[in-house]
Amino acid sequence: MALQSLFIDFNSYFASVEQQLRPELRGKPVGVAPVMAETTCCIAASYEAKAFGIRTGTQVREARRLCPGIEIVHARPPLYVGFHHKLVAAVRMFLDVDKVLSIDEMVCSLTGELQQRDNAVALAKQIKNAIRALVGTELRSSIGIAPNGYLAKVASKMQKPDGLVVIEPNDLPEILFRLELQDLHGIGKRMEQRLHDCGIHTVEQLCNANKRQLQHAWRGIAGERLYDLLRGRQVYTPPTQRSSLGHSHVLSPDARRGDLAFAILNKLLQKAATRLRHDGLLTGCLWLHLKYLDKNGWQNKLILDATDDTLTLLHGLKQLWQRRPDTKTPLLRVGVVLADLSDQQQQSLSLFAEDTRHVPLNRAVDKINERFGRHTVYFGGAHQARENAPMRIAFTHIPDLKLEGDA
Repeated sequence: MALQSLFIDFNSYFASVEQQLRPELRGKPVGVAPVMAETTCCIAASYEAKAFGIRTGTQVREARRLCPGIEIVHARPPLYVGFHHKLVAAVRMFLDVDKVLSIDEMVCSLTGELQQRDNAVALAKQIKNAIRALVGTELRSSIGIAPNGYLAKVASKMQKPDGLVVIEPNDLPEILFRLELQDLHGIGKRMEQRLHDCGIHTVEQLCNANKRQLQHAWRGIAGERLYDLLRGRQVYTPPTQRSSLGHSHVLSPDARRGDLAFAILNKLLQKAATRLRHDGLLTGCLWLHLKYLDKNGWQNKLILDATDDTLTLLHGLKQLWQRRPDTKTPLLRVGVVLADLSDQQQQSLSLFAEDTRHVPLNRAVDKINERFGRHTVYFGGAHQARENAPMRIAFTHIPDLKLEGDA
Protein backbone atom coordinates (compact mmCIF):
# COMPACT_ATOMS: atom_id res chain seq x y z
CA MET A 1 0.00 0.00 0.00
CA ALA A 2 1.68 3.22 -1.19
CA LEU A 3 1.28 6.90 -0.46
CA GLN A 4 -1.20 7.95 -3.12
CA SER A 5 -2.71 11.29 -2.05
CA LEU A 6 -1.47 14.76 -1.15
CA PHE A 7 -4.00 17.12 0.44
CA ILE A 8 -3.45 20.89 0.79
CA ASP A 9 -5.35 23.03 3.29
CA PHE A 10 -4.69 26.78 3.24
CA ASN A 11 -4.70 28.02 6.82
CA SER A 12 -7.10 30.79 7.93
CA TYR A 13 -7.44 31.54 4.25
CA PHE A 14 -9.50 34.75 4.07
CA ALA A 15 -7.61 36.30 6.99
CA SER A 16 -4.26 35.25 5.48
CA VAL A 17 -5.12 36.98 2.18
CA GLU A 18 -5.97 40.14 4.09
CA GLN A 19 -2.65 39.94 5.97
CA GLN A 20 -0.81 39.43 2.69
CA LEU A 21 -2.46 42.46 1.08
CA ARG A 22 -2.24 44.67 4.19
CA PRO A 23 1.18 44.36 5.86
CA GLU A 24 -0.04 46.37 8.86
CA LEU A 25 -2.28 43.39 9.78
CA ARG A 26 0.54 40.84 9.86
CA GLY A 27 1.14 39.28 13.24
CA LYS A 28 -2.09 40.78 14.58
CA PRO A 29 -5.44 39.21 15.48
CA VAL A 30 -7.76 39.67 12.51
CA GLY A 31 -11.41 38.74 12.01
CA VAL A 32 -13.07 38.83 8.60
CA ALA A 33 -16.78 39.75 8.58
CA PRO A 34 -19.28 39.68 5.69
CA VAL A 35 -20.96 42.84 7.00
CA MET A 36 -19.47 45.52 9.22
CA ALA A 37 -21.92 45.08 12.07
CA GLU A 38 -21.52 43.90 15.65
CA THR A 39 -24.33 41.36 15.23
CA THR A 40 -22.76 39.47 12.35
CA CYS A 41 -20.27 36.61 12.67
CA CYS A 42 -16.65 36.23 11.65
CA ILE A 43 -16.28 34.09 8.55
CA ALA A 44 -12.54 33.75 9.18
CA ALA A 45 -10.02 34.44 11.91
CA SER A 46 -6.25 34.71 11.78
CA TYR A 47 -4.19 32.38 13.94
CA GLU A 48 -3.38 35.32 16.19
CA ALA A 49 -7.15 35.74 16.74
CA LYS A 50 -7.68 32.01 17.22
CA ALA A 51 -5.29 32.16 20.16
CA PHE A 52 -8.00 34.20 21.94
CA GLY A 53 -10.68 31.59 21.22
CA ILE A 54 -12.12 33.32 18.16
CA ARG A 55 -13.33 30.96 15.47
CA THR A 56 -15.38 30.97 12.29
CA GLY A 57 -18.90 31.73 13.50
CA THR A 58 -17.86 33.88 16.48
CA GLN A 59 -20.06 36.97 16.66
CA VAL A 60 -18.15 40.19 16.04
CA ARG A 61 -19.31 41.61 19.38
CA GLU A 62 -18.03 38.50 21.16
CA ALA A 63 -14.75 38.62 19.21
CA ARG A 64 -14.14 42.17 20.47
CA ARG A 65 -14.85 41.01 24.02
CA LEU A 66 -12.43 38.10 23.75
CA CYS A 67 -9.76 40.21 22.07
CA PRO A 68 -10.23 43.98 22.52
CA GLY A 69 -7.45 44.75 20.02
CA ILE A 70 -8.79 42.59 17.18
CA GLU A 71 -8.95 44.13 13.70
CA ILE A 72 -12.31 43.42 12.05
CA VAL A 73 -12.05 43.75 8.27
CA HIS A 74 -14.77 43.66 5.64
CA ALA A 75 -14.66 40.53 3.49
CA ARG A 76 -13.48 40.98 -0.11
CA PRO A 77 -14.54 37.76 -1.90
CA PRO A 78 -13.30 38.66 -5.40
CA LEU A 79 -9.77 38.98 -4.03
CA TYR A 80 -10.01 35.61 -2.29
CA VAL A 81 -11.11 34.00 -5.55
CA GLY A 82 -8.22 35.64 -7.38
CA PHE A 83 -5.69 34.34 -4.84
CA HIS A 84 -7.30 30.89 -5.05
CA HIS A 85 -6.53 30.69 -8.76
CA LYS A 86 -2.93 31.79 -8.12
CA LEU A 87 -2.55 29.04 -5.50
CA VAL A 88 -3.95 26.39 -7.84
CA ALA A 89 -1.52 27.53 -10.54
CA ALA A 90 1.41 27.34 -8.10
CA VAL A 91 0.52 23.76 -7.11
CA ARG A 92 0.09 22.75 -10.75
CA MET A 93 3.69 23.67 -11.45
CA PHE A 94 4.60 20.45 -9.63
CA LEU A 95 1.52 18.24 -9.60
CA ASP A 96 -1.86 17.85 -11.26
CA VAL A 97 -4.75 18.90 -9.03
CA ASP A 98 -7.30 16.09 -9.00
CA LYS A 99 -10.05 18.07 -7.36
CA VAL A 100 -10.57 21.49 -5.84
CA LEU A 101 -12.80 20.74 -2.86
CA SER A 102 -13.31 24.32 -1.70
CA ILE A 103 -11.67 27.71 -1.97
CA ASP A 104 -8.99 26.62 0.53
CA GLU A 105 -8.68 22.87 -0.06
CA MET A 106 -7.43 20.70 -2.92
CA VAL A 107 -6.32 17.11 -3.36
CA CYS A 108 -3.70 15.65 -5.70
CA SER A 109 -2.68 12.10 -6.67
CA LEU A 110 0.85 10.80 -6.21
CA THR A 111 2.25 8.40 -8.78
CA GLY A 112 5.51 6.57 -9.47
CA GLU A 113 8.49 7.67 -7.39
CA LEU A 114 6.41 10.38 -5.71
CA GLN A 115 4.70 7.61 -3.73
CA GLN A 116 7.89 7.16 -1.72
CA ARG A 117 7.93 9.08 1.55
CA ASP A 118 11.13 11.08 1.00
CA ASN A 119 10.10 12.13 -2.50
CA ALA A 120 6.57 13.05 -1.39
CA VAL A 121 7.88 15.16 1.49
CA ALA A 122 10.38 16.90 -0.78
CA LEU A 123 7.58 17.67 -3.24
CA ALA A 124 5.39 19.11 -0.46
CA LYS A 125 8.23 21.40 0.61
CA GLN A 126 8.72 22.55 -3.00
CA ILE A 127 5.01 23.41 -3.20
CA LYS A 128 5.19 25.39 0.04
CA ASN A 129 8.25 27.30 -1.19
CA ALA A 130 6.57 28.10 -4.52
CA ILE A 131 3.50 29.42 -2.74
CA ARG A 132 5.64 31.70 -0.57
CA ALA A 133 7.65 32.94 -3.55
CA LEU A 134 4.87 33.30 -6.13
CA VAL A 135 1.72 34.04 -4.12
CA GLY A 136 2.78 35.42 -0.75
CA THR A 137 4.55 34.73 2.50
CA GLU A 138 1.33 34.94 4.52
CA LEU A 139 -0.40 32.16 2.53
CA ARG A 140 0.57 29.27 4.76
CA SER A 141 -0.63 25.77 4.08
CA SER A 142 -0.88 22.47 5.91
CA ILE A 143 -0.19 19.43 3.74
CA GLY A 144 -1.21 15.88 4.48
CA ILE A 145 0.19 12.84 2.65
CA ALA A 146 -1.41 9.41 3.01
CA PRO A 147 -2.51 6.23 1.19
CA ASN A 148 -5.89 7.78 0.28
CA GLY A 149 -7.50 11.19 0.03
CA TYR A 150 -9.54 10.79 3.20
CA LEU A 151 -6.51 10.12 5.41
CA ALA A 152 -4.53 12.83 3.60
CA LYS A 153 -7.24 15.32 4.59
CA VAL A 154 -7.09 14.06 8.18
CA ALA A 155 -3.28 14.42 8.13
CA SER A 156 -3.54 18.03 6.90
CA LYS A 157 -5.54 18.91 10.02
CA MET A 158 -3.11 17.30 12.45
CA GLN A 159 -0.50 20.07 12.39
CA LYS A 160 -1.50 23.70 11.94
CA PRO A 161 -0.48 26.20 10.80
CA ASP A 162 2.06 25.45 8.08
CA GLY A 163 2.13 21.74 8.86
CA LEU A 164 3.36 18.71 6.94
CA VAL A 165 2.19 15.30 8.17
CA VAL A 166 2.66 11.91 6.53
CA ILE A 167 0.49 8.91 7.41
CA GLU A 168 2.12 5.72 6.13
CA PRO A 169 0.35 2.35 6.00
CA ASN A 170 2.52 1.07 8.86
CA ASP A 171 1.34 3.96 11.04
CA LEU A 172 -2.28 2.82 10.87
CA PRO A 173 -4.42 2.83 12.85
CA GLU A 174 -2.43 3.88 15.93
CA ILE A 175 -1.50 7.31 14.55
CA LEU A 176 -5.21 8.21 14.58
CA PHE A 177 -5.89 7.27 18.18
CA ARG A 178 -4.89 10.66 19.61
CA LEU A 179 -7.57 12.40 17.55
CA GLU A 180 -11.08 13.27 18.68
CA LEU A 181 -14.00 11.79 16.77
CA GLN A 182 -14.91 15.18 15.31
CA ASP A 183 -11.37 15.53 13.95
CA LEU A 184 -12.36 12.96 11.33
CA HIS A 185 -14.05 14.29 8.21
CA GLY A 186 -17.73 13.42 8.13
CA ILE A 187 -18.22 13.26 11.89
CA GLY A 188 -20.09 16.24 13.26
CA LYS A 189 -22.01 16.65 16.50
CA ARG A 190 -24.98 14.55 15.39
CA MET A 191 -22.84 11.75 14.00
CA GLU A 192 -20.72 11.76 17.13
CA GLN A 193 -23.85 11.31 19.23
CA ARG A 194 -24.95 8.40 17.05
CA LEU A 195 -21.53 6.81 17.57
CA HIS A 196 -21.86 7.32 21.32
CA ASP A 197 -25.26 5.61 21.14
CA CYS A 198 -23.47 2.66 19.53
CA GLY A 199 -20.88 2.54 22.29
CA ILE A 200 -18.12 4.25 20.29
CA HIS A 201 -16.56 7.16 22.20
CA THR A 202 -12.99 7.31 20.89
CA VAL A 203 -11.20 7.06 17.55
CA GLU A 204 -9.51 3.89 18.81
CA GLN A 205 -12.92 2.30 19.39
CA LEU A 206 -14.00 3.51 15.95
CA CYS A 207 -10.98 1.91 14.29
CA ASN A 208 -11.55 -1.35 16.17
CA ALA A 209 -15.24 -1.55 15.21
CA ASN A 210 -16.17 -3.98 12.45
CA LYS A 211 -17.93 -3.16 9.20
CA ARG A 212 -21.34 -4.20 10.47
CA GLN A 213 -21.06 -1.89 13.49
CA LEU A 214 -20.07 1.07 11.33
CA GLN A 215 -22.78 0.31 8.80
CA HIS A 216 -25.29 0.35 11.66
CA ALA A 217 -23.92 3.62 13.05
CA TRP A 218 -24.02 5.35 9.64
CA ARG A 219 -27.26 3.59 8.67
CA GLY A 220 -25.86 2.63 5.30
CA ILE A 221 -22.88 1.98 3.06
CA ALA A 222 -21.06 5.11 4.25
CA GLY A 223 -20.02 3.15 7.36
CA GLU A 224 -18.49 0.38 5.24
CA ARG A 225 -16.61 2.97 3.18
CA LEU A 226 -15.20 4.58 6.31
CA TYR A 227 -14.05 1.16 7.58
CA ASP A 228 -11.90 0.77 4.46
CA LEU A 229 -10.75 4.40 4.36
CA LEU A 230 -9.44 4.25 7.91
CA ARG A 231 -7.29 1.30 6.83
CA GLY A 232 -5.74 3.25 3.97
CA ARG A 233 -7.65 1.55 1.17
CA GLN A 234 -8.85 3.30 -1.95
CA VAL A 235 -12.64 3.43 -2.02
CA TYR A 236 -14.71 4.27 -5.06
CA THR A 237 -17.31 6.89 -4.31
CA PRO A 238 -19.87 7.43 -7.06
CA PRO A 239 -20.06 11.04 -8.24
CA THR A 240 -22.81 13.02 -6.58
CA GLN A 241 -25.30 14.99 -8.62
CA ARG A 242 -25.88 18.55 -7.53
CA SER A 243 -29.29 18.81 -5.92
CA SER A 244 -29.54 22.55 -5.31
CA LEU A 245 -27.91 25.94 -5.74
CA GLY A 246 -28.65 29.23 -4.11
CA HIS A 247 -27.47 32.41 -2.44
CA SER A 248 -27.97 33.98 0.96
CA HIS A 249 -27.02 37.26 2.57
CA VAL A 250 -26.63 38.58 6.11
CA LEU A 251 -28.34 41.95 6.17
CA SER A 252 -26.61 45.05 7.45
CA PRO A 253 -28.64 47.05 10.01
CA ASP A 254 -29.82 49.55 7.38
CA ALA A 255 -31.04 46.75 5.07
CA ARG A 256 -33.37 44.97 7.49
CA ARG A 257 -36.52 46.74 6.40
CA GLY A 258 -38.88 44.73 4.23
CA ASP A 259 -38.63 46.59 0.92
CA LEU A 260 -34.83 46.52 0.76
CA ALA A 261 -34.65 42.93 2.02
CA PHE A 262 -37.00 41.89 -0.80
CA ALA A 263 -34.90 43.79 -3.36
CA ILE A 264 -31.82 41.92 -2.08
CA LEU A 265 -33.65 38.61 -2.48
CA ASN A 266 -34.55 39.68 -6.00
CA LYS A 267 -30.88 40.30 -6.75
CA LEU A 268 -29.83 36.97 -5.24
CA LEU A 269 -32.43 35.09 -7.26
CA GLN A 270 -31.41 36.75 -10.52
CA LYS A 271 -27.82 35.66 -9.85
CA ALA A 272 -28.98 32.09 -9.09
CA ALA A 273 -31.03 31.96 -12.30
CA THR A 274 -27.98 33.06 -14.32
CA ARG A 275 -25.91 30.27 -12.74
CA LEU A 276 -28.70 27.80 -13.48
CA ARG A 277 -28.64 28.60 -17.21
CA HIS A 278 -24.85 28.71 -17.32
CA ASP A 279 -24.71 25.17 -15.91
CA GLY A 280 -27.43 23.87 -18.25
CA LEU A 281 -29.85 23.09 -15.42
CA LEU A 282 -33.55 23.49 -14.70
CA THR A 283 -35.19 23.83 -11.30
CA GLY A 284 -38.49 22.41 -10.11
CA CYS A 285 -38.57 23.97 -6.64
CA LEU A 286 -37.90 27.43 -5.21
CA TRP A 287 -37.18 27.84 -1.49
CA LEU A 288 -37.26 31.10 0.46
CA HIS A 289 -35.32 31.18 3.75
CA LEU A 290 -35.66 33.98 6.30
CA LYS A 291 -33.92 34.40 9.65
CA TYR A 292 -34.94 37.10 12.09
CA LEU A 293 -32.97 39.15 14.59
CA ASP A 294 -34.53 37.17 17.45
CA LYS A 295 -32.96 34.04 15.86
CA ASN A 296 -36.31 32.59 14.81
CA GLY A 297 -36.43 31.34 11.23
CA TRP A 298 -39.03 30.73 8.53
CA GLN A 299 -38.88 28.91 5.22
CA ASN A 300 -41.32 27.98 2.51
CA LYS A 301 -41.18 26.43 -0.92
CA LEU A 302 -42.96 26.67 -4.24
CA ILE A 303 -43.16 23.72 -6.65
CA LEU A 304 -42.58 24.71 -10.27
CA ASP A 305 -42.65 23.19 -13.71
CA ALA A 306 -38.98 22.68 -14.61
CA THR A 307 -37.64 26.09 -15.58
CA ASP A 308 -34.58 28.31 -15.88
CA ASP A 309 -36.53 31.49 -16.57
CA THR A 310 -35.72 34.49 -14.42
CA LEU A 311 -39.16 36.11 -14.65
CA THR A 312 -40.93 32.88 -13.69
CA LEU A 313 -38.67 32.53 -10.65
CA LEU A 314 -39.14 36.17 -9.65
CA HIS A 315 -42.92 35.70 -9.82
CA GLY A 316 -42.53 32.67 -7.56
CA LEU A 317 -40.39 34.68 -5.14
CA LYS A 318 -43.14 37.27 -4.87
CA GLN A 319 -45.65 34.55 -3.98
CA LEU A 320 -43.39 33.16 -1.28
CA TRP A 321 -42.63 36.61 0.11
CA GLN A 322 -46.35 37.25 0.56
CA ARG A 323 -46.61 34.09 2.68
CA ARG A 324 -44.01 35.22 5.22
CA PRO A 325 -45.04 35.67 8.86
CA ASP A 326 -46.61 38.97 9.89
CA THR A 327 -44.03 40.15 12.41
CA LYS A 328 -42.33 43.40 13.30
CA THR A 329 -39.07 41.63 14.18
CA PRO A 330 -36.34 42.80 11.77
CA LEU A 331 -34.80 40.32 9.35
CA LEU A 332 -31.20 39.25 9.87
CA ARG A 333 -30.55 36.89 6.96
CA VAL A 334 -32.32 36.11 3.67
CA GLY A 335 -31.71 33.37 1.15
CA VAL A 336 -33.08 31.65 -1.93
CA VAL A 337 -32.41 28.07 -3.02
CA LEU A 338 -33.23 26.43 -6.35
CA ALA A 339 -33.82 22.72 -5.72
CA ASP A 340 -35.00 19.62 -7.60
CA LEU A 341 -32.42 20.32 -10.32
CA SER A 342 -32.40 18.47 -13.63
CA ASP A 343 -30.29 18.51 -16.76
CA GLN A 344 -31.73 20.85 -19.37
CA GLN A 345 -30.70 18.49 -22.18
CA GLN A 346 -32.58 15.59 -20.66
CA GLN A 347 -35.87 17.39 -20.26
CA SER A 348 -38.02 19.09 -22.86
CA LEU A 349 -39.77 22.30 -21.93
CA SER A 350 -43.49 22.43 -22.64
CA LEU A 351 -44.37 24.16 -25.91
CA PHE A 352 -47.16 25.91 -24.06
CA ALA A 353 -45.18 27.03 -21.03
CA GLU A 354 -45.24 30.75 -20.36
CA ASP A 355 -41.50 31.02 -19.86
CA THR A 356 -40.60 29.68 -23.32
CA ARG A 357 -41.34 33.16 -24.64
CA HIS A 358 -38.60 34.50 -22.39
CA VAL A 359 -35.78 32.33 -23.74
CA PRO A 360 -34.44 35.03 -26.14
CA LEU A 361 -34.68 37.63 -23.35
CA ASN A 362 -32.70 35.48 -20.89
CA ARG A 363 -30.04 34.78 -23.52
CA ALA A 364 -29.72 38.47 -24.37
CA VAL A 365 -29.40 39.51 -20.71
CA ASP A 366 -26.80 36.81 -20.02
CA LYS A 367 -24.71 37.75 -23.05
CA ILE A 368 -24.76 41.47 -22.25
CA ASN A 369 -23.76 40.89 -18.65
CA GLU A 370 -21.04 38.44 -19.64
CA ARG A 371 -19.55 40.95 -22.05
CA PHE A 372 -19.96 44.19 -20.12
CA GLY A 373 -20.05 43.04 -16.50
CA ARG A 374 -22.58 41.83 -13.98
CA HIS A 375 -25.64 44.05 -13.45
CA THR A 376 -25.18 45.92 -16.72
CA VAL A 377 -28.73 44.74 -17.38
CA TYR A 378 -31.04 43.44 -14.66
CA PHE A 379 -34.70 43.18 -13.77
CA GLY A 380 -36.00 46.22 -11.92
CA GLY A 381 -36.94 44.46 -8.71
CA ALA A 382 -33.26 44.41 -7.76
CA HIS A 383 -32.66 48.11 -8.47
CA GLN A 384 -32.85 49.20 -4.85
CA ALA A 385 -30.23 46.56 -3.92
CA ARG A 386 -27.57 47.54 -6.46
CA GLU A 387 -25.06 48.29 -3.71
CA ASN A 388 -26.13 45.42 -1.46
CA ALA A 389 -25.47 41.67 -1.37
CA PRO A 390 -22.03 41.54 -2.98
CA MET A 391 -20.55 38.23 -4.04
CA ARG A 392 -20.08 35.62 -1.31
CA ILE A 393 -18.09 32.40 -1.23
CA ALA A 394 -19.90 29.24 -0.14
CA PHE A 395 -17.92 26.33 1.29
CA THR A 396 -18.16 24.12 -1.79
CA HIS A 397 -18.73 26.76 -4.48
CA ILE A 398 -16.01 28.97 -5.89
CA PRO A 399 -17.69 31.85 -7.70
CA ASP A 400 -16.97 32.54 -11.33
CA LEU A 401 -15.91 36.20 -11.24
CA LYS A 402 -17.13 36.76 -14.78
CA LEU A 403 -20.50 35.20 -14.03
CA GLU A 404 -21.08 36.24 -10.42
CA GLY A 405 -18.78 39.17 -9.78
CA ASP A 406 -20.21 42.56 -8.91
CA ALA A 407 -17.94 44.65 -11.08
